[in-house]
Amino acid sequence: MAVFRWAEGASPDAVDALAAALAGLPAEIPEIRAYEFGLDAGLGISANADFAVVADFDDADGFATYAAHPAHQDVIVRLLRPLVAERLSVQFALTLPAGPGDG
Repeated sequence: MAVFRWAEGASPDAVDALAAALAGLPAEIPEIRAYEFGLDAGLGISANADFAVVADFDDADGFATYAAHPAHQDVIVRLLRPLVAERLSVQFALTLPAGPGDG
């Protein structure tokens, strides 16, 4: 998961271009299992970030492939870095609930 605060002057058109590019990454990077991103919902917490990306992978190797992938790096360099004033990220393992018959 990564969250971003936009730099002053970040335009809605630039954010739209970023979102369009992010939307194409799952088709280019097969290691991505789930990929969600979007603007803050604006629910009244002023300390929130402006944008978030949440990506799921089978394992750490899948994440490493995504992180280094040329398509991902292109989005970062061309579209993300010019917008960002602050970035925070965290990687964590999901614990899925046991399904029926999973002892």
